[in-house]
Amino acid sequence: MIEKQLEDAERFIERHTRLKPRFGLVLGSGLSGFGTRILVDADLAFSEIPHFATSHVDGHPGRLLIGTVDDVPVAAMLGRLHAYEGLSFQQVVFPIRTLAVLGVKTLLVTNAAGGLQSKMKPGDFMVINDHLNFTGDNPLRGPNIPLGPRFVDLTDAYDPGLRKVLKESLKAEKVRAHEGVYVGVMGPTYETAAEVKFYAKMGGGTVGMSTVAEVLAARHAGLRVAGLSCITNLGTGLSKEPLTHEDVKAVAAQVAGKFERVVTNFTRKIKSRL
Repeated sequence: MIEKQLEDAERFIERHTRLKPRFGLVLGSGLSGFGTRILVDADLAFSEIPHFATSHVDGHPGRLLIGTVDDVPVAAMLGRLHAYEGLSFQQVVFPIRTLAVLGVKTLLVTNAAGGLQSKMKPGDFMVINDHLNFTGDNPLRGPNIPLGPRFVDLTDAYDPGLRKVLKESLKAEKVRAHEGVYVGVMGPTYETAAEVKFYAKMGGGTVGMSTVAEVLAARHAGLRVAGLSCITNLGTGLSKEPLTHEDVKAVAAQVAGKFERVVTNFTRKIKSRL
């Protein structure tokens, strides 16, 4: 069933572009401005693509761009899908699996996240080196889809070589950055102060409502993955300010220029590895 759905999506996209993307990007809350740096060959709404669900979250345009960045053929998701919208994890990761069948081999997932460490500040970034799955689900549950093996090794879920390049790109753009573990939760509520303390004690660096399912599906399909969090706020208890989605988008907008330069630099640096 899903194999036929992926074939439908692949054929639809290939009717709109002859480009064969090798590098995929997922641009999280408020970070879709990087799309302006892409020389676009095809611009498709999620709602147009067969079997894609539609995002209804502000800050997630829900579009797929196929084009080039510095002559690198890319497929960029402007926004993503979330399970808290009422979607299954199979729906959430369907776009990632579509990128895989299109030929993408390397994926950069980005997100807006809450900082779990007092040393962090809104506007900082964190290179993700691992994750904790507190969503209570897994997109690989159920019959195995023949994109990869039944049991997936997650020893290097976030590719060490790509992490190194990402850190170099952040340093080159003089961006304040950290490295650590992303904690994935279901949402849509923000975390309590007790949960923030717990996740921090478990080794968490940032926390958010996305990314983990996408990474699991990408690794299952054999993609190399890098991850980057934009820290838009500190977790409950680390800041006296109440948390709102408007503030998340505002901080993401403030660092948009830095983010776009870092991702452009990263794309250029990995060009020879694609």
